[in-house]
Amino acid sequence: MKQRRAQLKIQQMAFMLMAVTLFFVLVGLFVLVIQLSSLKGSVTKLEEENAMLLVTKIANSPEFSCGEAFGGNKINCIDSDKVMMLKQNMGKYEGVSNNPEETFWGIATNIEIRKIYPTDTEIICDTGNYPNCNIIKLGLGEMSAEYSNFVSLCRKESLGGEVYDKCELAKVMISYKDWRTE
Repeated sequence: MKQRRAQLKIQQMAFMLMAVTLFFVLVGLFVLVIQLSSLKGSVTKLEEENAMLLVTKIANSPEFSCGEAFGGNKINCIDSDKVMMLKQNMGKYEGVSNNPEETFWGIATNIEIRKIYPTDTEIICDTGNYPNCNIIKLGLGEMSAEYSNFVSLCRKESLGGEVYDKCELAKVMISYKDWRTE
């Protein structure tokens, strides 16, 4: 009788250990699910921050920036003449990464610069109507998940044989897709 009672106690202890182990496994899985859901939120926030930094980086890159051409080294200043030349030669920046949809800057091939004022009608810039336009599109396709920043859009103008700097407020927008995370 004592032997049977001892076996019953051992079985009870084994079931109790399995129940406690199962409980801690379930608690661990619950904590892991909560951590992973907060991780997704922080990844999204980090991608948005990277996109905003990339917009500023593009505005200050040598291909876009005004540099010393407009009376000093300006920050967040885009030379619209350079951008129009870049638009004509955009193919040289494609295919730098492994993904053919991306450009040199590591983003999807959509960069758009819009003049803020005046905006009576939307006119997309090309070599025939420049500078009498207000949207410069680099790349193909529509803007999706756009991130933007305000910049000065400057160019050289001439009036009565005298050259002067004309700067306007513009908004540079990118369609951001981080190819390193895929």
